[in-house]
Amino acid sequence: MNNIKQLMLVPLIVSSVLLYSFTSVAGEQVNETLMVKEATTVAIENVSGKVNIIGWNKASVHVEGELDDKAEKLVFEQVGSTINISVELPNHGHWNSVGSQLTIRMPASLRVNFEGVSSNVELNNLTHSVIVKTVSGDINAENLSQNIELSSVSGNIKSKALQGKINLSVVSGYIDDEGSTGRLQLQSVSGEIEAKTMANEIFINNISGNTELELAQIDELKLSTVSGDSDVSLFLQANGVVKASSVSGTVSLDFQQNIEADFRLKANAGGDLVNKLTEQKAQEAKYGPSSKLYFQTGNANGSVRVSTVSGDVIVK
Repeated sequence: MNNIKQLMLVPLIVSSVLLYSFTSVAGEQVNETLMVKEATTVAIENVSGKVNIIGWNKASVHVEGELDDKAEKLVFEQVGSTINISVELPNHGHWNSVGSQLTIRMPASLRVNFEGVSSNVELNNLTHSVIVKTVSGDINAENLSQNIELSSVSGNIKSKALQGKINLSVVSGYIDDEGSTGRLQLQSVSGEIEAKTMANEIFINNISGNTELELAQIDELKLSTVSGDSDVSLFLQANGVVKASSVSGTVSLDFQQNIEADFRLKANAGGDLVNKLTEQKAQEAKYGPSSKLYFQTGNANGSVRVSTVSGDVIVK
């Protein structure tokens, strides 16, 4: 079992027929090309260092760069429909080194599966499914499309011009997304989330980190937080839906002028409900600390639902 499987317990796709293979030894420069024949996926494993993955229009995969001094070998082979690229290290591990520095050029239309530990990853110009999992490495992605899943535990994710079904997740790192379109899901435990996006469906889950969103024309926004604050500016489409909830964090929603929606805001244990759109004020419960604020603007064809336990809710 290799190092990444031991640390991440991630299954590796294995096919039955070995078509081509190259093996390079530790610490050397590599410059190898493999012609693609009926391949669908490029599976890449690198424990540490940096990997740059670039899509191109050639029917080949090219790997160049320098291996980690502690690497036992680079495996570069096609097995069935999968092209495997793996830097193999000794089982006892030497992950405090600078790692391998690789650039991989591949057909833009092939799927990409990447697994790493402390390896940083850059991805550019890929038009099919992309799945990246790393523990402490940073992920930088630009011009990716279709199904995109990028995740890091303590590393950061920075993305630009992604299209399609997008899922970005971190634990303690931050997420910075710009110019995405389609369906966007962002998840964090304690890291910051910042997005300036044109996606029309947005799903945000951030536990204790703060969230700052600048959204274009929204059909659906779902936002959930515990103690982190959320600051959102958006243009809500006709018949668009906003659903937001927090425990103690502040939720601030800044709508376009002449917003037309039905608003229902609730605070269960003392949070303030602030309405800067109309003159309607919150109603305090006769008994207990709860309050509610219901009002409509324009034709009220949109829907805004926000609930909090003790945080503030601001609509403007």
